[in-house]
Amino acid sequence: MSDYRAKRCAQALRTREAILKAAVTLSKEKGFDAMTVRDVCRRAGITTGAFYHHFSSKDDLLYNGFATLDLHIRQTLEGHGGDAPDERLRLILSAYVAFMEDLGWETVARYYAMRISHPAGEASDQHRFVHTAVLGCLLEACGGKDVAPGFSPAWTADFILRHFRGAVIDWVLCRGGYSLSQRLAQDCRLLQSAFLP
Repeated sequence: MSDYRAKRCAQALRTREAILKAAVTLSKEKGFDAMTVRDVCRRAGITTGAFYHHFSSKDDLLYNGFATLDLHIRQTLEGHGGDAPDERLRLILSAYVAFMEDLGWETVARYYAMRISHPAGEASDQHRFVHTAVLGCLLEACGGKDVAPGFSPAWTADFILRHFRGAVIDWVLCRGGYSLSQRLAQDCRLLQSAFLP
């Protein structure tokens, strides 16, 4: 019975990922507001019933779609566990930016508008992979000590992620009018020189 359950769980995960991938692609092609649940289902090769098994609405899809950021960063870090902490931090932040640019400023804007109108707890969940990965780099680089006097690795990880979220929001306010990756590459170098020995 457990083998059957494992297969069902794996299938459910593949379906969820197919839905999210289809939604990202369609959002870039025609915009989040213009795409429909039916469009997403057609692109993902699933029924609308399967969609509603995983997501309650298109907005729920958008809200939960950002959880794939953690998966994207986890996949980016695969095979880099032995890299220096500053290199892993650069990979994490580069993957974060690439994820946002791939979604496009309009979809990211819609996500933040939804978060503002329907707040759901803390803006930065310290249990998410992106947060723990940044924190892990800082802890390793500083040997568990403060990054700078009075600035713990936990506070610094939160600061870095708040900075990058703010930079993404600025990019959205400028309607994607500049390369987010180019802008944040320089920020990343500054943060690494300021916070990593």
